[in-house]
Amino acid sequence: QVQLVESGGGLVQAGGSLRLSCAASGRTVSNYGMGWFRQAPGKEREFVAAISWSGSTAYGDSVKGRFTISRDNAKNTVYLQMNSLKPEDTAVYYCAAAKGRSPILPTFVSGTADYWGQGTQVTVSS
Repeated sequence: QVQLVESGGGLVQAGGSLRLSCAASGRTVSNYGMGWFRQAPGKEREFVAAISWSGSTAYGDSVKGRFTISRDNAKNTVYLQMNSLKPEDTAVYYCAAAKGRSPILPTFVSGTADYWGQGTQVTVSS
């Protein structure tokens, strides 16, 4: 089992930045794909970003050019750097992990993962 704990959420003004962290425990996730999703009130869960074990990345259209996903395998942690935040980025952000599929990135793009965190709230004020 993999446990995922997100941190770094909060309240920020439009145009600001936040960095989310997702710490994994239970197993090393160096050979897992890792991803971020978000869900706003009344909306479906949305794919945000994903990174493969080798460092390949994928992004949702709404965050391309503003968000960057990265990972530190030594720390068993994945990050989401969010810049130029907009009020429409307001949501609960969830970390996810998946493995056993190749390529792994389409798994996340389709909304699928094996393990999920509890989420961290990001609120962007206008």
